[in-house]
Amino acid sequence: MFNHIKILSFLFFLSISLIASAQQTVISKNTLPKRIQAAYEVTKNGQPFAKVHELFVATENVYKIESITKGVGVYALFGERQLTSVGDVTAQGLKPTRFELHQGSNAKRSLSADFDWAKQNLIMTVKGQPKEAPLAQGTQDLASYAYQFMFLPAPLKDAITVSLTTGKKLNQYQYRINVEPEMIDSAGASYKTLHLAPSEQNNTETKELWLAVEYYYVPVRILMVDDHGQKLEQTLIELYVE
Repeated sequence: MFNHIKILSFLFFLSISLIASAQQTVISKNTLPKRIQAAYEVTKNGQPFAKVHELFVATENVYKIESITKGVGVYALFGERQLTSVGDVTAQGLKPTRFELHQGSNAKRSLSADFDWAKQNLIMTVKGQPKEAPLAQGTQDLASYAYQFMFLPAPLKDAITVSLTTGKKLNQYQYRINVEPEMIDSAGASYKTLHLAPSEQNNTETKELWLAVEYYYVPVRILMVDDHGQKLEQTLIELYVE
């Protein structure tokens, strides 16, 4: 299904708070690709759950990301989940201005977040009701955060903290970086990955990532455990960059 990866330029970048050494290389926004297409397979507690198709487009100093998740089998009855993130491309990384989440045709399940950087204010809207939170530098959304890792200084080491809004709430994820690479085989390709493991914290919801060392820190695997203990595992199966 997937025999090769066509890499024409750099991918994914960050706005994350970093604890690392000073002698590192940083990707410039001028080297960003104009178009990225990625596909993932998702399992829930080890069983087929969904497929994800994402499109990243950068034009001048703005970007747009669309992510569509389609359930498989009985999960298809829930309808498509659509994520959209738009914003600016800066020297420090992606700077979202608007995020939207839509689940099927049920408008009541839609979420949005507006980023007011001038006032450092995040406005999340759930069921038509706004909720505000302080907006810290580097905050990302569910669609944009994965496209930030390319802008992390390399090589990654020590620890990072990710500030992320789901559209409903604002979370912080603390990671320790395992410097020893781990190999992951997927869809006919073998990846050397860097493992971002959750630090010890009280959050009941966790997110764990494996980033492709030789492909600009593209997430190869994402493991999510929600506050009910349900495990979602997302694995890269296709990647094209122009």
